[in-house]
Amino acid sequence: MISVDGLTVEFGGTTLFKNISFVINDTDRIALMGKNGAGKSTLLKIIAGVKTANKGRVSAPNDAVIAYLPQHLLTHDKRTVFEEASQAFAPILEMAKEIEELNNQLTTRTDYESDSYYQLIEQVSVLSEKYYSIEEINFDAEVELILLGLGFVRNDFTRPTSEFSGGWRMRIELAKILLQKPDLILLDEPTNHMDIESIQWLEDFLTNSAKAVILISHDRAFVDNVTNRTVEVTMGRIYDYKVNFSHYQTLRQERRAHQQKAYVEQQKMIADNKGFIERFKGTYSKTNQVQSRVRMLEKLVMVEVDEEDNSALKLRFPPSPRSGNYPVILNDVSKKYDEHTVYNNVSLTLERGEKVAFVGRNGEGKSTLVKSIMSEIEFGGELQLGHNVMIGYFAQNQASMLDEELTVFQTIDDVAVGDIRTKIKDILGAFMFGGEEWDKKVKVLSGGERTRLAMVKLLLEPVNLLILDEPTNHLDMKTKDILKTALKDFDGTLIVVSHDRDFLDGLVQKVYEFGNQKVKEHLGDIFSFLAKKKMDNLREIERKDINS
Repeated sequence: MISVDGLTVEFGGTTLFKNISFVINDTDRIALMGKNGAGKSTLLKIIAGVKTANKGRVSAPNDAVIAYLPQHLLTHDKRTVFEEASQAFAPILEMAKEIEELNNQLTTRTDYESDSYYQLIEQVSVLSEKYYSIEEINFDAEVELILLGLGFVRNDFTRPTSEFSGGWRMRIELAKILLQKPDLILLDEPTNHMDIESIQWLEDFLTNSAKAVILISHDRAFVDNVTNRTVEVTMGRIYDYKVNFSHYQTLRQERRAHQQKAYVEQQKMIADNKGFIERFKGTYSKTNQVQSRVRMLEKLVMVEVDEEDNSALKLRFPPSPRSGNYPVILNDVSKKYDEHTVYNNVSLTLERGEKVAFVGRNGEGKSTLVKSIMSEIEFGGELQLGHNVMIGYFAQNQASMLDEELTVFQTIDDVAVGDIRTKIKDILGAFMFGGEEWDKKVKVLSGGERTRLAMVKLLLEPVNLLILDEPTNHLDMKTKDILKTALKDFDGTLIVVSHDRDFLDGLVQKVYEFGNQKVKEHLGDIFSFLAKKKMDNLREIERKDINS
């Protein structure tokens, strides 16, 4: 059991949270929720031991192993996959090396009676006792077992980590965590760079094999499938719900309704008492009553209503200029990089108004095909864009294409036309750019802030073919919902490359699966595709068993 006791964190006179406490039990799988800036990542870092609080402490048994996966990966580019995964055992291997060095000193030194020699013996003894108390491990075999389980093949072991996509680098980080056999796993946005198969694997592991887990994630389906408890950080406090995310949302609405009712009643009581004081403050016979009410109001603990983004802003794309009946037609399109074939003989036709998803494992060519449609790369075969097609494109690196010298407001003001200009501030607010952010230059924004700004810019440009490549990576649930609603109402054609099942649910009517150098069409929504895919995978496993 790990306990968080009385944590207080302050930044430059602002209190992030104050005197918060809760206990993490052995089988808890906790979703850490709260609006951006509430302190979720800071709390995770304090529990991980990489940041300290102004007050309070985190208590854990001496032998407890806490493993932390930060939002930004720490993978070392100059190591191979096997070497990087083996870093999980670095403290143990370092201990063995230190014992060996101390023993060498003992055999070469001759000052047997000196205090320093006795201290050396004591040091070796303490270290050796600690080292030999650790269960004997065949390090190489453990690393191999975990990497194979995570989907790597033996040929990958000697490849540098720099050759792998974000999803696979995330798996390397997970391998390091799993090899430590942690008592508590801390995950900060683990699904941002993972494909759907990787996310499903992680869900299965966290649900069936992990001990305690605390995670921050904007992937609603992932959070719902994994967690059994929700801790909300809000207005410097925490609320602890022993339920998963969906149930928590219901309970939170009920709690907020009670707070709102209590707040209204308290405000009425304050107004009544202030009215009484004002009316009778000069009346001798009422002096005691007036003073009593003044003292009561001075000591009153004010009812606070939890933060809530009540913006019911409904974003709408500008009406789409009419395109031809078939905005995108591909015939036998292929792409190779040297000897490596990404995909072969891809043929597909998109009808005007269709909304489709490109899904598949990382590295199978989803973004590559998008770049082909955008004429950003060369390819084999025939690709036609229909009459009057106007493309709006959100690339994974879209944020880096913004003009760094413009302010947030100028960036949007430059593309907004017509009535939408009167709503620029509301739109920026919906995407978490408050009034104090409007005058910030793009060059001082974080990666996540730039991504959100690029998304706002795209919302305002009149297009009839929207192509979005991983649009939700840096968006919170509220913002994703706003974007999803706008996309559902969009009257043009839509291609979404995404691993976010909840975002795709109800948005797309067709799924194109990338894999094994092919692109396969699946009619139906994302969940019918996933259900079918699981059955396909089972049949493949059965075929392998039969042939082996």
